[in-house]
Amino acid sequence: MKPKDVNREKGKNKPLIGVLPLWDAQKESIWMLPDYMDALAQAGALPFILPLKAADDDVERLLGLCDGLLFTGGQDVAPAIYGMEDQTGKTEPAELRDSLEIRVLELALRRDMPLFGICRGLQFINAFLGGTLYQDLPTQHLSDTTHSQGRPYSQPVHRVELQGALKELLGRQTLQVNSLHHQAIKELAPELQTMALSEDGLIEAVCLPSKKFVWAVQWHPEFLFRTDESSRTLFSTFVSACKSSV
Repeated sequence: MKPKDVNREKGKNKPLIGVLPLWDAQKESIWMLPDYMDALAQAGALPFILPLKAADDDVERLLGLCDGLLFTGGQDVAPAIYGMEDQTGKTEPAELRDSLEIRVLELALRRDMPLFGICRGLQFINAFLGGTLYQDLPTQHLSDTTHSQGRPYSQPVHRVELQGALKELLGRQTLQVNSLHHQAIKELAPELQTMALSEDGLIEAVCLPSKKFVWAVQWHPEFLFRTDESSRTLFSTFVSACKSSV
């Protein structure tokens, strides 16, 4: 077998994971943090960035190529998605991104595709399924726990108490995590189950038991995976779920 053929065969064993794009409002451009892509690649996946704008039939075709989806961090979730108005004047949603993710998530859940959400990803999944959000933690959930840290983002700043499947997976009661958010789950969507709580009682991880693999975390394991085994386990577990779809 020629070298190119060998590489092609190796690539066939990697699940293809669609990554929801980040949005730069000032530059009116999509972009991506390499940490998301690197964490997925290290876990054995082949990630690619989905387009922000696509017709419904194009979205359906793209998802047909994917073995799983990563819902990334970023802008605030529009309050209208969970049936509310902006209560604080501090929400910064991205209309195009919300529109894309509504279509992607609806179709992905219908197809029972493996999904992993990070930060905004957790909040969006909760809002889409009928939960609500704190729109601005500093004004709506007073706490001494650091939820919006500065650099380095690879430095844990608070503890979470693990529950359910996540506790079983990691084999531990608590986990030190980083934190980069000013919004969070307020009311949990009826179909979701809590898998982690912060020191001040915020929901930090969830799963959707009725589906093959729908997990989401509030912290950022993509900044931690290079030095943290638990973060690598999160990504490898997600990728393994995607491999079963290959």
